[in-house]
Amino acid sequence: MSLSALLAAAPSPGAAGSLDEAAERAGNAAGWVEENWSTWLNTGLRIVLIAAIAIVLRYLIRRALTNLIDRMNRSAQAVEGTALGGLLVNAERRRQRSEAIGSVLRSVTSFLILGTAALMILGAFQINLAPLLASAGVAGVALGFGARNLVTDFLSGVFMILEDQYGVGDTIDAGVASGEVIEVGLRVTKLRGDNGEIWYVRNGEVKRIGNLSQGWSTAGVDVTVRPVEELEPVRKAISAAGETMTKEEPWSERLWGPVEILGLDAVLLDSMTVRVTAKTMPGKALGVERELRWRIKQALDAAGIRMIGALPPLHPDAASTADPTAAMAAPSAYASTTSPQSLAATPIAPPNLAK
Repeated sequence: MSLSALLAAAPSPGAAGSLDEAAERAGNAAGWVEENWSTWLNTGLRIVLIAAIAIVLRYLIRRALTNLIDRMNRSAQAVEGTALGGLLVNAERRRQRSEAIGSVLRSVTSFLILGTAALMILGAFQINLAPLLASAGVAGVALGFGARNLVTDFLSGVFMILEDQYGVGDTIDAGVASGEVIEVGLRVTKLRGDNGEIWYVRNGEVKRIGNLSQGWSTAGVDVTVRPVEELEPVRKAISAAGETMTKEEPWSERLWGPVEILGLDAVLLDSMTVRVTAKTMPGKALGVERELRWRIKQALDAAGIRMIGALPPLHPDAASTADPTAAMAAPSAYASTTSPQSLAATPIAPPNLAK
């Protein structure tokens, strides 16, 4: 080998310095990795463990809530198939209520579990969470003030569903609107009015609710007759009509009690009012009132009891013996020009100023 080749193969002083520096850096990096690999491994395992526990816990809780809701729906359907199922439970109402409650619980569960897991993962990276939590608190307060109506509607809907104030199929009076409930949501309730219109009522705007479909209803009828009628025949006629109605279908199912005569509600010079009530199935009071009025009118006509405004029956010979001048008005005192009334009403002549 020649001298030039040896000189070319021999490392220069600068190259030797760069190699030593690279080796030193590699040694430092290897030492730093050797010193911190356990910390990295510990942090990675903690993150994996936190994420795995959060995912498994969220899955188990959501599955338990879903099974609970399905069990509630199956029990409602089983009761609905019995003879009194239609009176005791509304399957569609029960289903929507359970689905809404399940949706809220699942959302709250996911938010709490995943939010807690995210904060724990950030803490594993040695990140200071104090500024983040403070910023989140300020943002939450600002969002609460900006969307307070939405928050109010949501919270009102949650408590309304949890307390079972009303459901699908109920007839309610919400103040701002009234009608039959066709859909219940966490923010809006849909009502169908008497004329077929659909009302969208925000849950936060409802201050009071009158549910006409829970428990039982009361049908009330006022029977107005002449004050000269005997009370006992009126009572017997109304009682007979009520007893007949309670024995016929479908009124025997809609009436949950006997037709009661409470007594005289008002006594005037030209009329008297008898108050009649009956306890009915929820939401069926209006139909019972109409049928009860129909039957009471027929019973009073059959008993010869006349209502207010009815004309007295005419005798067959009344037309021939009636006075033809009975319908004529009495002559007026003003018809004669010499009568005192006419003279008093004659205007006074103006004075003659020519004299």
